[in-house]
Amino acid sequence: MTLTSRFKLSLLAAASLGLTSVSLHAQEDTIKVGVLHSLSGTMAISETTLKDTMLMLIDQQNANGGLLGKQLEAVVVDPASDWPLFAEKARELIEQEGVAATFGAWTSVSRKSVLPVFEELNSLLFYPVQYEGEESSKNVFYTGAAPNQQAIPAVDYLTNEIGVERWVLAGTDYVYPRTTNKILEAYLQANGVASEDIMINYTPFGHADWQSIVSDIKSFGSEGKKTAVVSTVNGDANVPFYKELGNQGVSAEDIPVIAFSVGEEELSGFDTEPLVGHLAAWNYFMSVDAEANDEFIENWLEFIGDDARVTNDPMEAHYIGFNMWVKAVEKAGTTDPSAVQDAIIGVSVPNLTGGYSAMMPNHHITKPVLIGEIQDDGQFEVVWETPGLVAGDAWSDFLESSKDLISDWRAPLSCGNYNVSTGVCSGQTL
Repeated sequence: MTLTSRFKLSLLAAASLGLTSVSLHAQEDTIKVGVLHSLSGTMAISETTLKDTMLMLIDQQNANGGLLGKQLEAVVVDPASDWPLFAEKARELIEQEGVAATFGAWTSVSRKSVLPVFEELNSLLFYPVQYEGEESSKNVFYTGAAPNQQAIPAVDYLTNEIGVERWVLAGTDYVYPRTTNKILEAYLQANGVASEDIMINYTPFGHADWQSIVSDIKSFGSEGKKTAVVSTVNGDANVPFYKELGNQGVSAEDIPVIAFSVGEEELSGFDTEPLVGHLAAWNYFMSVDAEANDEFIENWLEFIGDDARVTNDPMEAHYIGFNMWVKAVEKAGTTDPSAVQDAIIGVSVPNLTGGYSAMMPNHHITKPVLIGEIQDDGQFEVVWETPGLVAGDAWSDFLESSKDLISDWRAPLSCGNYNVSTGVCSGQTL
């Protein structure tokens, strides 16, 4: 090899190293955001849209100049509706990808799976779906509804507005439905409902054969008292459940169903004709008449490139949580988790129903509660709403084990489950 050739190779190597250095520098010059949602398996029907929502929000933030002078970079993983895999993917996002915060999970079993990882590694999770409460972590921000922001108001609506006296609590067999129904059973009994007027049923994820269960519901509702189903059935099992209700002629006039996990996205896969009149309790519906909602829907349809796509409540929760995180990072001047944990309490951002939601000291947010009635176009007509915002409770007042507990992540308490009777903090502390 000639000297000239060696010189040329040296220049090429130097240039290559230089390009590599620039590439690495460019990568370090972004702020990574984790997106932890199932894109396959039984929960993909609900979670795929939330992944797309996060990509839209990140794109919008980058178009507005990014954050702290840097562009945001989405890191998407697929835990595939596999609950232990959620923990592995969360660790991958934090340890290998170095994300500043993660937005994701849907089911409570997936949240419970990742919780120890976020606490061990002191990273942040924004959880966008209604859940059972009975939890407060300094590393998790609960932007979906707690039971007092969904389940309890739904029961009050059915009791006061429809006159329901008998109750079917039907759910998927995992922690969210079981704990929520435990709270609802205690609440109903505290309000004078006899135990024989409460029927509780659980089915596995992806359950498909609803014939006998719907038959039992019809029988339970035929004893002369107004009966309703409170549904915590999750994922794609809702499709055959509602189909069987239609097959057996269970109308909303006879036995109304109020769902906590069926929104516009799920209805887009149903024949909605037999479902008209059934209900859902959420904190947001696509049909809400508000300028902020109109803008969000317009942006969503443009981003996704499909005018038939819908919006739903967990999407709004990501919208709120993401904007709260951005505002807290700007306030703290850093993405450091401990600094963001301190900065985010009290942060207030617009929601999509025309008001503002705030992050409370217990890491839950303020939200309105809406009851929607299913229409034949797959949308919901709002038939009832709270007069103002409701602050989420981490701990239920209706369970003996938690009625004395409060959560407050501000100093000096800095405790997720402080017992006001004993003065003892028995959970995770800062």
